[in-house]
Amino acid sequence: MPAVRRTRMTTTEVTLENLGNANTPASNETLRTTDVTSSKDEMYYPENAIERDTFKTKDGKRVPPHHWDVYDFTKTIPRGKVTTYKEVCQAVGGSPRSVGNALRNNPFAPYIPCHRVIASSLFAGGFCGEWGAKSKTGTQYFRKLDILKEEGLSFNEKGILQEPDKSLWAL
Repeated sequence: MPAVRRTRMTTTEVTLENLGNANTPASNETLRTTDVTSSKDEMYYPENAIERDTFKTKDGKRVPPHHWDVYDFTKTIPRGKVTTYKEVCQAVGGSPRSVGNALRNNPFAPYIPCHRVIASSLFAGGFCGEWGAKSKTGTQYFRKLDILKEEGLSFNEKGILQEPDKSLWAL
């Protein structure tokens, strides 16, 4: 059964004039932003070996066993906390890079909160296959920062986690 996420969507209208960006056109053009919410009850996540053996992503790919280990660990990270790729690999095996690869291919977001895993240097790191603000457009990096800020975490202008003693989580 493919990963399915039922969502409740609300639309908010924002005018460019209200954004206060000097680089925006002079017109009062309207943008639409979409808020997608999801809960555990709305997300299909294979929990047992039989479901996992037959599961395929929407692209028709199977999920490797190591990825399941990474997803199982990552889903235990509480809201408002982060851990590092290194901590995840120490818990489940593999390398920080293999953890990053699993999370980059996470078909269960946001149920599996891959945004809660950061670099050991406390840099926010990658998100959706992009690493940092200079990767491609940087859009995904800033999206990750926004999600983490909504969860109560703070990062400096260089993307480094502030108050790590309060924000880092480990088993």
